[in-house]
Amino acid sequence: MSRPTLQQSHGPEFTRIYAMGAARGDLVVPNEDLIGPIDSSDEWIRKRTGIIERRRASAEVTAVDLATAAAREAIEKAGIRPDQIGAVIVSTISNPVVTPSISTLVAERVGATPAAAYDIEAACAGYTYGIAQADSLIRAGLAEYVLVIGAEKLSDFVDPADRSISFLLGDGAGAAVVGPSDFAGISKTIWGSDGSKWDAVGMTGSYVGFRRGDNEWPTMRQEGQTVFRWAVWEMAKVAKRALDEAGITADDLTAFIPHQANMRIIDEFAKVLKLPESVLIGRDIETTGNTSAASIPLATHRLLQEHPEASGGLALQIGFGAGLVFGSQVVVLP
Repeated sequence: MSRPTLQQSHGPEFTRIYAMGAARGDLVVPNEDLIGPIDSSDEWIRKRTGIIERRRASAEVTAVDLATAAAREAIEKAGIRPDQIGAVIVSTISNPVVTPSISTLVAERVGATPAAAYDIEAACAGYTYGIAQADSLIRAGLAEYVLVIGAEKLSDFVDPADRSISFLLGDGAGAAVVGPSDFAGISKTIWGSDGSKWDAVGMTGSYVGFRRGDNEWPTMRQEGQTVFRWAVWEMAKVAKRALDEAGITADDLTAFIPHQANMRIIDEFAKVLKLPESVLIGRDIETTGNTSAASIPLATHRLLQEHPEASGGLALQIGFGAGLVFGSQVVVLP
């Protein structure tokens, strides 16, 4: 018996990022506001992290609100209609509810319904995961345009007395519209995970434990030295592989935009990768803080604001964090 010919979808050969959007927490929180509970100083925080202040959201502002604001800016700048968006992908670890997803509500708020919508829980690598999936969805013919968002309200999961990570964290959202292109605008993504270090960045307890009374409200914590060594040495290898797969070298880059984990990590990255002085480096952490999945798009948005001449250049971006998960690719800046 002959089998009927099955039709498979296919789309354009290339994709690119059309535009970026951003939303930061409405509150400016300087180091001085945090040093008491951790028995520290402004000088210590600046020296160890490079952070002068971070942005956090008011109590009534959720990750959904931040995601929506960033998405609206990106869509407007992209010059497309919301109903042209075939998929909405939100990377987050701070959805205020277990279900439904942030993405479905954002799709409704921006007018992208009935676009496919789903959340990614890949922490600091989530935006690079989202860009990889947007590229694949469009080239597979499953969507004309894809809205990718990294959105976090990490201040909901901060213990003010924690010295490992609390003073690093901020709130915000960054968004990108990805669509078809007549040139290659997104390289192959190098991504993966290292579950052997699963507990290096995590929570102090579980929600089930909180409900049972076994632990307090779960807050974030990390093993700083483990994360630092892993990020600098292992992730530099991933970044180099991303350059190789893209068919370029560090000399071809206009910008380097890593996850905004820590300024010392960013500086060490630049040294290990031997980036030319001409390469612009995203350093949004200085005044925004570490915003996990939102950090790369927020840093990209700011870099383009400060250096509009970078538009059209190549940017190496890499995300890495809790899990431990990682993702890196080269993109053409919108």
